[in-house]
Amino acid sequence: MGKNQWVVRHGDKWAVKGEGNKRATKVTDTQKQAINVAKGIAQNQKSELIIQGRDGKIRSKDSYGNDPCPPKDKEH
Repeated sequence: MGKNQWVVRHGDKWAVKGEGNKRATKVTDTQKQAINVAKGIAQNQKSELIIQGRDGKIRSKDSYGNDPCPPKDKEH
């Protein structure tokens, strides 16, 4: 299982970061672009995608791993 992917504020832009990494994997102009990049990485690595809002609080989570007991997704 790969590293969870985080979408976080990066100054006035958005960044995709692998969990525990100091440097961003990719910096984008919009949150939507960052989410698309992070989703692809999370799907490839069978990990989780965690999206922070502008306030730094977790806005959304999606799991692309092999969770034997997945929670019901109430967002989609």
